[in-house]
Amino acid sequence: MASLAQLVPVTLVLCAYQLVSGYSFHNCIAEPYSRGTFFKCIHRNETDISAIIGDLPPSVVNLTITINPLWHIPSHSFVHLLKLQDLRIDHNHLSVIDQSAFQDLHQLKSLNLSFNNISELNTSVFEGLHNLSFLSLTHNKLKQLPEGIFLSVINLETLLIRQNYLMNFSGIAKSVSNLTRLKILDLCFNHLTSLRHSNVSLPKSLTNLYVCRNKLSTLGCKPSFLRSVRFLDLSYNAQLLATAFQGVDLRRINYLRLRSTSVKVVEFLHISNINPSHVDFSGTGLRNDILLVDLCKMLAKKVKWIHNLRLSSNRIRNLTNYSLRHCPNIRGYVDLSLNELKSIRCLNFLNSHRDIQSFSAEHNHLTSLPTCKTKSVVYFRNLEELSYRYNRILSVNSHAFYHTPNIKQLKLNINNIAFLDRKALKGLERLETLRLDNNLLTDLFNDTFEDNINLQILNLRNNRISVIFNGTFLKLSNLTTLDLGGNKITHFEHSGVDGLKSLSKFYLDGNNLKRIEPSLFGAFQHTLKVLDLQSNMISFLHERTVFRPFMNLTKLSDLKLDGQRPYGLTVLPHNFFQGLHSLESLYLTNNNLFHLPPDAFDDLTGLRVFKNLRNVTKLIAENMGIQNFSQEVFGNLTKLRILQLNRNVMESIEVNALESLPKLHYLDIRDIPLSCTCKNTLLQNWTLKNKNVQVVYLYNLPCKQNEKYRFCKFDTKVCYIDLGEYLYFSTAAVIFLFTVTPLLYVKLYWKMKYSYYVFCAWFSEQWRKLREEEENCKYDAFISYNSSDEQWVMDQLLPNLEGNGSSFKLCLHHRDFELGRYIVDNIVSAVYSSRKTVCVVSRNFLQSEWCSLEIQLASYRLFDEHRDVLLLVFLEPISERQLSSYHRMRKVMLKKTYLQWPGSDCTDPEQAQDLFWNQLRRAIGSVNKLRTEEIQQSEGCVTTESEEKEHFESSDENDYLLP
Repeated sequence: MASLAQLVPVTLVLCAYQLVSGYSFHNCIAEPYSRGTFFKCIHRNETDISAIIGDLPPSVVNLTITINPLWHIPSHSFVHLLKLQDLRIDHNHLSVIDQSAFQDLHQLKSLNLSFNNISELNTSVFEGLHNLSFLSLTHNKLKQLPEGIFLSVINLETLLIRQNYLMNFSGIAKSVSNLTRLKILDLCFNHLTSLRHSNVSLPKSLTNLYVCRNKLSTLGCKPSFLRSVRFLDLSYNAQLLATAFQGVDLRRINYLRLRSTSVKVVEFLHISNINPSHVDFSGTGLRNDILLVDLCKMLAKKVKWIHNLRLSSNRIRNLTNYSLRHCPNIRGYVDLSLNELKSIRCLNFLNSHRDIQSFSAEHNHLTSLPTCKTKSVVYFRNLEELSYRYNRILSVNSHAFYHTPNIKQLKLNINNIAFLDRKALKGLERLETLRLDNNLLTDLFNDTFEDNINLQILNLRNNRISVIFNGTFLKLSNLTTLDLGGNKITHFEHSGVDGLKSLSKFYLDGNNLKRIEPSLFGAFQHTLKVLDLQSNMISFLHERTVFRPFMNLTKLSDLKLDGQRPYGLTVLPHNFFQGLHSLESLYLTNNNLFHLPPDAFDDLTGLRVFKNLRNVTKLIAENMGIQNFSQEVFGNLTKLRILQLNRNVMESIEVNALESLPKLHYLDIRDIPLSCTCKNTLLQNWTLKNKNVQVVYLYNLPCKQNEKYRFCKFDTKVCYIDLGEYLYFSTAAVIFLFTVTPLLYVKLYWKMKYSYYVFCAWFSEQWRKLREEEENCKYDAFISYNSSDEQWVMDQLLPNLEGNGSSFKLCLHHRDFELGRYIVDNIVSAVYSSRKTVCVVSRNFLQSEWCSLEIQLASYRLFDEHRDVLLLVFLEPISERQLSSYHRMRKVMLKKTYLQWPGSDCTDPEQAQDLFWNQLRRAIGSVNKLRTEEIQQSEGCVTTESEEKEHFESSDENDYLLP
């Protein structure tokens, strides 16, 4: 259950699509439900297009290759994708496209090559694309179009060549003249200076021509050249004059943009045959009453009425009752956006145009909306849409819209409204949509919306409302959408939402709600479909709380509870979701649900969260901290088709859990630290061989241990063994070791350690060589001593054995050991290349591990080979109690004679020392087999012991040398 709790924060989306087969691809993703026809290859670090699309199936119909370092499209790049209809290769680094790059794509309808570095195109680059209807070359570096480049694309309808460096319009006109179906030609953001052309004409099918943001100073075209054009955009050609239109036939133009040109509109209307109602006067410098009056008079001479009057971006600061009085009757839309108006005076400047249907004064400097319930007010009974967005309105006074009683859509959003009079919306009985979002409102009252009985959409998002008082929405029985998100609401009063009998979408996200009161949904419990409670402060202390807030929401299909502040939901009470039988989408992301009661999701029969999710087709569990994906938690998702687990922390995925998803065809496990070990062997095999599931970017998934290696390629050979047999023997061995090891550790620790050294030495080549040459030893004796006794060795032993007429050759570790060689090998070599080993025994010697190893090796040779090779020399008296722990040395002393260095208590030290050296020289010189003879004590200074307390054959040759 703990693992289940970690998996709860997911987004579940229900869909109803058929099962399709998917596959894994190196650099592309097949769109879910596309039946292998829609592919996206985005953000791939590849410069070779064959590496991107080489493994795509021939069924591809729609292909997107974007945001890649791709710079070249070779010939025949798409020869295996003959069914392509839509091809996007935009936002790359393309600079070279070979002549036959798109050869054989006879079914291609749309080609997007925008936002690249293309500076030239081959004449035949589009050859064979007979069905191409859309072509975009936007934002490249084209300076000209080759003649005849569009000869093959006879069905082209839309051609976008904006944001290039084109200068010759005549060449463009000639290139497109044969395109008899061309409807849209976009040449904006180029370097065209005129529309001059040779003896060619634009296609009669061309209706939309965009030549904005060029360097036009004149048109220079024949009078009938633009006869077929309906939409003409000439804006932002700063040098274009009204005289440029002299004689040009514009009678069929339905919309003409002249923004930011040098065209004087009155002069233009005087010389042009265009219908004035089809001209957009935005940005034409009509900044004062004089210019507006002149315009209106000219318009009145031309027509009796106009549908739209667009006057945005003219820097108009004030409008009087005379400004538009002489204009012909306006029946449609008046646009005064993007000006400098500070007051609209209840629209009195439109007193002669009471038939307008829509008015916009967005992006002005309005600071308030005054009361319009006066005797002189002008009523606009046909006005249905009113927009004051993007102003600086601080207050809306009472009856501010009394002059527009029939408006259906009112936009007051994105202002600074802090005061909304209780009677501000008085009389707006037909209002259907009200936008008050992104203001500074703090309070709503029970009479604020009392007249808005037909209101359907109310948006109050991102204000500063903290409490919803009783009766606030009492009269809004037709409201279907209420957005209170992004406020500071802490609670609703008891009847705060009464009256909302038709509410279907309720947004409360981003508030400060700490509890969900069941009474909150009483008014609309049978109509609510969407409830958004994300990013509030809802939490519970324990799961036993009797709490069923959604009990009666029988129609709720979408519930959002994700991201509760400050730490997220940690506990869900029993039966928390009781009653939600129709729920289809549940959002619990960014919470910390550590434990769930077993009945938490019992009532979600339409969803059946996690276990037995029989109706869910899409499960998104991204970045949830999931540590495991098991059949126990995700079991029996019989209709699941899409599973997204990317950016979680699981190191492995159980294959049996994936195999329990019979309709799965899309699996996203990117950015998961999958380990390339034997526990993922089955997963690797499943991802590579399952032809019904597309594993997103399978061939690029890295190993956790080293991102240079790929999950799909790690070696699994060592994993295919008879695990049962190996586990049996390994388990038996482990049990035996755990049983015997403590005993061996207590009794045989040092023996095992020394045996290890001996064993290694026994197998070494040096040992074999020494055994072969043992009769021709290199040294007479190897001297084993502790460094604290080195002075006695150098001052006494060395001169008496190698000097004074003696011819012995001794092996000393500081002088004769081979530099750089392992010390154990040096010791073994010294013991076996010497006829004798002389151990200079002292209390320090007994405490030295290396000295003990040397006597161990020598005694091993003594007992194993029965050769008299070990001599013990005691430098100081050592009691039997002190030697009792050193069993090996005790055994040698019992069977072998040892020498005692004469002490200061001798009666004649010099004579005793001479005797000591003679005995030692004779012992080193002896080559006989092991003897048991004793050397008698001389003058009480040289001590021998010969009591055989144990028989040699009965002695344990494997006793420890050290305790």
